Amino acid sequence: MRTNTIRERLNAGLPTIGTHIHATWPTVVEIIGHTGLYDYVEFVAEYGPYDLHDLDNMCRAAEIYNLGTMIKIDMANNEFVTQRAIGSGFQSVLFADVRSAEDVRNCVRYVRADTPQDHGTYGVAMRRFAYMGYGGSADYVKALREIVIVLMLEKKPALDNLEEILAVPGVDMIQWGPADFAMSIGKPGQWSDPEVKAAEQKVIDTCLKMGVHPRIELGNASGAQRYLDMGVRHFCIGTDVSILYQYWKNEGDALRKALG
Repeated sequence: MRTNTIRERLNAGLPTIGTHIHATWPTVVEIIGHTGLYDYVEFVAEYGPYDLHDLDNMCRAAEIYNLGTMIKIDMANNEFVTQRAIGSGFQSVLFADVRSAEDVRNCVRYVRADTPQDHGTYGVAMRRFAYMGYGGSADYVKALREIVIVLMLEKKPALDNLEEILAVPGVDMIQWGPADFAMSIGKPGQWSDPEVKAAEQKVIDTCLKMGVHPRIELGNASGAQRYLDMGVRHFCIGTDVSILYQYWKNEGDALRKALG
């Protein structure tokens, strides 16, 4: 089985840096890997179209550079997508929209092996991560145990159940989601509202207290220091579509003005 590069860094107590992509073109993954600066790439499958072949191809591209891989998935049909993504080679799953400890226990079950020890639902299957073998070996079970489980904490009910959620065995990391949280408390778009900021602080502090890694998404590196001062060491920075949009908008506007 391939080494899970994200798990290795977590086990070693090292920080992680990821970046988001919507595009399924494997060359985009290769470009990120070629920088040598990122620990993993996160495919935000929740936001765009893809097929199962795309999942295989993105993981193939990442493996060239020993680049870690994470997939963010919808709550709907998340067992199927989770198990196919892991089978393709994804090393981490980010589950969106969890609201309760029972939701989280289900997410963990989808990732772990169907053994008496692991209490999971992932059975024996011929998948890429098993080198196209039929699976079911001790190494196969170990690889499933090493999949990094990340939760989007972005709904008010999840915040209300925060400590119970963080206590579920198998949860490695929490991603704070201010946009969805603001909407869920009736303040859409108000990411800087004091109630939203207070919730963010509560999530980070509680994660650190309970030994779960908090992760923050950034638009640029200048925003990191505030979170570093809080104790955050895991970040995901930038999104391909936003990077392209900003470039085309800014440079197109500048060229239009130059043309008069």
